[in-house]
Amino acid sequence: MSTRYQHRPTASERYSTPFLKAAGLHLAVAILLFASFSSAPEFEPAKPIVQATLVQLDSMSPAVTQTDQKIAGEAQKTAAPRHEEEAMEAQRQQQQAAEAARAAAAEKAREQAQAAAAAAERQAQAEADRKAAEAAAAAERRKVEEAKKAAEAEAARRAEAERKRAEEEARRKAQEEARRKAEAEAERKAAEAAEQRRREQERQANERRAQEEAKARALSELLAEETQYQMAQADRSGDQVAASYDDVIRRYVSQQWRRPPTARNGMVVEVQLSMLPTGQITDVVVTRSSGDAGFDQSAVQAVRNVGRIPEMQTLSRENPAAFDRMYRQRTLRFKPEDLAF
Repeated sequence: MSTRYQHRPTASERYSTPFLKAAGLHLAVAILLFASFSSAPEFEPAKPIVQATLVQLDSMSPAVTQTDQKIAGEAQKTAAPRHEEEAMEAQRQQQQAAEAARAAAAEKAREQAQAAAAAAERQAQAEADRKAAEAAAAAERRKVEEAKKAAEAEAARRAEAERKRAEEEARRKAQEEARRKAEAEAERKAAEAAEQRRREQERQANERRAQEEAKARALSELLAEETQYQMAQADRSGDQVAASYDDVIRRYVSQQWRRPPTARNGMVVEVQLSMLPTGQITDVVVTRSSGDAGFDQSAVQAVRNVGRIPEMQTLSRENPAAFDRMYRQRTLRFKPEDLAF
């Protein structure tokens, strides 16, 4: 009787132990996954798979009991591989989660590296832009400086050209003023020379009148005196005539003479001229120099420029002997003050 009614565990009791073990294992896996996921990127947690079969048996018949025992044995046989599969699945899921975490970490590191590279590229671009802006600003400053230097050089060139133009204008005005002064001085000297010649001509005219009066007086004396006296007077009259013709020659020469710069009052030059009865001068030479070649040559050139003295033709026709004796060859003395009539 005691064997028959011995207490046997129910089906719920038989399955409670494996269930508790499986639940504990899943709990441990969940804790490990939570610990790994706390340092890895968040993913949707894996859902534990728990497979359990609960059977409630109310019958306590022997046949039923044997059947339950058989089922429990078989359940124990199949529970161990299932637990291993569940543990392997949990381990696989844990590895997958770790690999996913590592991949996520690598992706994050790659993204960070890309972000750092992008930041470095942006910084390099900003530095390049800054250097380009500085180079552009420096180039612009150089252009401004070059334009300033070019403007200063152009202004200096224009100032120099203006200065040279002003100097040239001043030099031209000075030359023009000097020319006007020289012309005025030349005109003044020409006027003075003309006035001096006019006065000399008046003086010579007065002298000629005085000589003519002297000749008239001499002629009167000759007519009133005896022959010897008249002959003596004739010689003196010839000298006066010679002096008169000398004055004529001197007047012609004075008109042709040009005073050299070296001529000074007090100089004396003697020249000998040769003449035909027509009054034509054929030759002139210096017989006694004044010591100044310029003055000597000016006197010779003045006599040559006279060319012919018409008055001598009258003398040669009226008194050929006197002409031949006195004017075929005649020596005359010239002074600057005598020629500047």
